[in-house]
Amino acid sequence: MRYQRSSTLFQSAQNVIPGGVNSPVRAFKAVGGTPVFVEKAKGAYLYDEDGNTLIDYISSWGPMILGHAFEPVIEAVKERADKGTSYGMPTELETQIAELVVEMVPNIDKIRMVNSGTEACMSAVRLARGYTQREKIIKFAGCYHGHSDAFLIQAGSGAVTFGAPNSPGVTQGTAKDSLLAQYNDLESVRNHFEQHPEQIAAIIVEPVAGNMGCIPPQAGFMEGLRKMCDAHQTLLIFDEVMTGFRLAKGGAQESLGVTADLMTYGKVLGGGLPVGAFAAREEIMNHLAPEGPVYQAGTLSGNPLAMAAGYAMLTHLNENPQVFSSLENKAKVLEQGMIALLDKKSKPYQINRYGSMMSLHFTDQAVVDFKTAALGNNDHFKTYFHAMLDRGVYLPPSAFESYFLNDALSEKDIDFTLNAFQEYLESF
Repeated sequence: MRYQRSSTLFQSAQNVIPGGVNSPVRAFKAVGGTPVFVEKAKGAYLYDEDGNTLIDYISSWGPMILGHAFEPVIEAVKERADKGTSYGMPTELETQIAELVVEMVPNIDKIRMVNSGTEACMSAVRLARGYTQREKIIKFAGCYHGHSDAFLIQAGSGAVTFGAPNSPGVTQGTAKDSLLAQYNDLESVRNHFEQHPEQIAAIIVEPVAGNMGCIPPQAGFMEGLRKMCDAHQTLLIFDEVMTGFRLAKGGAQESLGVTADLMTYGKVLGGGLPVGAFAAREEIMNHLAPEGPVYQAGTLSGNPLAMAAGYAMLTHLNENPQVFSSLENKAKVLEQGMIALLDKKSKPYQINRYGSMMSLHFTDQAVVDFKTAALGNNDHFKTYFHAMLDRGVYLPPSAFESYFLNDALSEKDIDFTLNAFQEYLESF
């Protein structure tokens, strides 16, 4: 496929936007080549500026669970826009979507809307610290919770040491309160509790990791975190920005059968518009301003266009829960088809899948955390990505991202994808 116009647009963008993009993964640094510029999208398809049609397996990184330009969402936004785009004042719609979320999700009484997943996670951690009167948090290598300073750390001399900043601009003082553990490794978490007794406010975790590829929790891992948090009066925060309203109506809590104390949301919640949120039971949320002392604010929080889109999306999912099984079945067909083709080639690979999230890793070791995800053959992945793109299939442009399927994908689309994959393997 030709990308002459995308190349021209990218060159122009680099003159006025750092790196030519407003979010780094879009720059194709992990796979090389020119980013694809999109003109429009509908259903399961992207239509780029070069006139190509692509089957979409990122779904705007998750929110387009029902496909692009889903009619009830589009109509809700149009209708609301006629009434004004922002007020900075309360609307009834904010209460309506809050009531719907509380109905759909177990274990929450109240929810606060914000504007992004980063803001939701940052605010949830602040609330956890204010509620527990403790300062330290535990996060996991490879779990991404946005670009807030507290989350941009890496391990020092080992998983039980203080984190060190891995982005310029993040201070040592901020990083020292973020303790790094290994995903799917309860012992690494237990060590932190032993070294910092009565100091840990919260554990924050992606219940199904999606930022080192898709990595599901191993049996007992989430249950173990829950038990440790209970034993140490520490809050368990589920970052459900990706998994919320995607794995089930009640998100990962419902799917995994494990309850958290605080949850963060985004993606599907906004129906494709920028939205984040954090939620918990009443006793925790009542510590939040203006009712309590923990301050958080946002001029555009609860924006009426975003609330209209989110309410339309969640209403459909709430009334049509078969969407989740439909999505999982489609992901299973894709997964099983890829496995059958890969087995014929006798090449090292791992496919991880949970619900409608999945990823392919070119390695012979099970991918259970960031260390094992990093063992994948990146050069192999680059070839794979571009081979699929050339055949009309758009995948995440990084080996460390999850595929997000949408329910607009047809049997024909999945067959087309598997045929493209077979052609790639035969040429490899």
